[in-house]
Amino acid sequence: MRREDYIFTVGYDGDTAIVDGKAKRRYGKLKTAELLEAGLFKPAFCSALFSGDKQEIALVIEAYNRGENTAYSSEDDLKRLFGVYEMPGDITKIKVL
Repeated sequence: MRREDYIFTVGYDGDTAIVDGKAKRRYGKLKTAELLEAGLFKPAFCSALFSGDKQEIALVIEAYNRGENTAYSSEDDLKRLFGVYEMPGDITKIKVL
């Protein structure tokens, strides 16, 4: 699965990822920090997870806490908040809506 598909996935149907095509076209090329600037916290978090960069994940936590006046402290906190976990390994198809 490509980064642009992962960060705008809205759900899964078996081995198919369901992707928000409009958001992907508009914001898919933005870097994590740019997604944060646009207020797209969930896609920014997914972008940071996809990269595997712990500094990016910390940046998202900090930006979300500052923007929403919260006190989340870990990657696991944001995973629960956004309902996002690691990319499923069994995805073989992408359906863009």
